[in-house]
Amino acid sequence: MDERPCEKDTTPIPPNEGYELRWASVSAEVPDWNRERINCYWDPGKRLLASIRSYQYWRSRYGLLAASMRRIAVLRHVFWSVVTGADIPLNTTIGGGLGLTHSNGIVIHPDSIIGINCLIFQQVTIGTGGKKPGVPMIGGHVDIGTGAKILGGVRIGNCVRIGANAVVLDDVPDNCTAVGIPARIIRHNACGDPMNNHVVIDHG
Repeated sequence: MDERPCEKDTTPIPPNEGYELRWASVSAEVPDWNRERINCYWDPGKRLLASIRSYQYWRSRYGLLAASMRRIAVLRHVFWSVVTGADIPLNTTIGGGLGLTHSNGIVIHPDSIIGINCLIFQQVTIGTGGKKPGVPMIGGHVDIGTGAKILGGVRIGNCVRIGANAVVLDDVPDNCTAVGIPARIIRHNACGDPMNNHVVIDHG
C-alpha cells in the first residue's frame, strides 16, 4: 500500500467546456472503481468508504476469519467516522465508484440507495423528512454539491447535478441540474453530449 503523503494537485483548472466533456464521460451504468482507489495514507473519505466495502464483503461470509474481519471493519468504520464527522452506516447500499472528495459532515440514511459513480461533497444530508414518505433513491453519476439536502422518498435520475445547499423534495429526472430551496430544475444536461446542453428555467 502506498504510504506517501498526499501531493497537492497542481493540474490547471480546465475551462468550462473541458469540464463538461469530462463530466459527460463518466458512466451512469458501469462503475469506475479507480475513483475509490486509495492513493495515500491520509485520505479519510476513501478510508471510510473502504471500511464499509470491507464490512459488506465479509458480512455474507462465515467462519472465524470472516467474523474477525467484520470486527476489524467495524473498528475502522468507527475511527474514520469520528475523523470525518460523517454518518454513513455500514449497511448502506452504495454503488461502485463513489467519490467522497471532502467527506466531513455527510449524513446518509441506511435505507437510502446511492447509484454508481456518484460524487458527494461535504455537509450533504440524504434521508427522511421531506414531503414524500420514504428515503431517497439516487441514480448513477449524480454529483451532489456542498450542503445539499435530499429528503424523503424522492428519486434522483441518472446524470444529475444537485447544486450546493439545494433542498430537494421532489423527483429529479435524468440529465438535469437542480438548485435552490426548494430545488427546481434550471438546466438539462445532455449526458454524453455536453455540447448540446441548454438552459431551461422552471418557474413553477
